[in-house]
Amino acid sequence: MSMKPRWEAALIFSVALLLPCGVLRAEIFRIATYNVENYLDRPTESRPHIKSAAARAKVRESLRAIRPDVLALQEIGGEGVLLELQNSLKAEGLVLPYSELVYGYDTNIQVALLSRFPISARRPHTNECFLLSGRRVRVSRGFAEVDIRVSARLAFTLINAHLKSRRPVVMADESEQRFEESRVLRRLINARLAANPAARLVVLGDFNDTRDSPTLREILGDGRGRLLDTRPAERNGDTASWGGPRLEPRRVVWTEYYAPEDSYCRIDYILLSAGMVRDWVPAETYVLALPDWGLGSDHRPLVAGFVLN
Repeated sequence: MSMKPRWEAALIFSVALLLPCGVLRAEIFRIATYNVENYLDRPTESRPHIKSAAARAKVRESLRAIRPDVLALQEIGGEGVLLELQNSLKAEGLVLPYSELVYGYDTNIQVALLSRFPISARRPHTNECFLLSGRRVRVSRGFAEVDIRVSARLAFTLINAHLKSRRPVVMADESEQRFEESRVLRRLINARLAANPAARLVVLGDFNDTRDSPTLREILGDGRGRLLDTRPAERNGDTASWGGPRLEPRRVVWTEYYAPEDSYCRIDYILLSAGMVRDWVPAETYVLALPDWGLGSDHRPLVAGFVLN
């Protein structure tokens, strides 16, 4: 596993050390990401199965357990099902009145957002392209970029992404296509940080690749523009499972079950700019462990907590 840069490790240690006393008195808001696996109300040619009532109920149970204030979603099947989910959550006590839905080249599934806080600006990226094997290719699902106003003193930018899956494609290697999409995403990140190096920026979603991949290295970046990987883990009591001083803690961090390989891996992320790390609460950051989680999706939701200023 790749080792964190010294500044990043020191920053995480400082945040973890200094926040707890203040957090006891502070209000926390939560940002979550969840790939809800084919949340469709009608079959399509490439996705023939709709989301069952039992699966939808498990998705809502998961969301009620984490109670996000801002929720990024992947694999939403259009405006109708997003509204259905929003209304169903409201009926069950989780009110997220603001929404965003972004269509990309793949018209079957979209990236979306539900929020308790107002969305003050929207910059949907629906037609981003790149060259691959001499052909111009569009980013499959686009990127949802929004500014969210939490309070009079606190606002942040969020970019929700769902990169190319690991399923093979005819025109090129799927990993090459995913890497090229990550380069497009990184350009959006660079543009935001170039405009304001101190910007509060959250980049999250299903990146369909592991931490040591070229895809993730590209998105994380380097130097002053490097993003911090919050690395949410299960709240299962683990506190001392360390692999050594130069390795990540041995905690349960997998986010997806990949049936073709019968494997569990971490491919969903919540990444933060240095400006957003200042408000981050590591103790309120985790992967939800819930019985029968797989009924809702092949992914598990992640959530990160922040101090509400």
